[in-house]
Amino acid sequence: MCGRLNVIDDPLCNIVCEQLGLNFYTHSNNDLRPTEQVACLASDGSKLQQRNLAWGIKPDWAKRVIINAQAETVSQKPTFASSFQFSRVIVPCSGWYEWREEQGRKVKYLFEQPNKGALYMAAIALENNSKVVTLTTKPNPQCAQYHHRMPLLIDANHVLNWVTGTIEQAHALLNIEYNQSLTIS
Repeated sequence: MCGRLNVIDDPLCNIVCEQLGLNFYTHSNNDLRPTEQVACLASDGSKLQQRNLAWGIKPDWAKRVIINAQAETVSQKPTFASSFQFSRVIVPCSGWYEWREEQGRKVKYLFEQPNKGALYMAAIALENNSKVVTLTTKPNPQCAQYHHRMPLLIDANHVLNWVTGTIEQAHALLNIEYNQSLTIS
């Protein structure tokens, strides 16, 4: 699920700066892959700041890099529970990709906002806040046609609650279904 991100610096940087009131800068990468650096929004106590983190972790017990955690269990899994409680972050991006098997071959689809707006993916920082894992949830009806999971997307109005809010506020955001329409190409 969501193994590639689309990050287009213009207009993404301007939108994040305007919507969230902070300085945010990232380079364009229309095929950002696991283990690469991704610009994230984290807390410095009570406000947002940018941190660049490596996407994915490789615990000793894992056979491969883990890039996603399920929203339904993130607060209970030993690997993720502490980060969910203390190190929630947001990954702003322009979109993400999913692949679907069609006529014997994999076809790549880009999911983005119709107006090319910012998407805010819920995530957690791990390994001394040097790495990030994004959260996934059940797909909305539009995304379900392509994959059985989708990123947990946080509305711009709730980004601060996700990053700096109480654990109760974060738990409430885990259950919000993303109902905005997406462009799929």
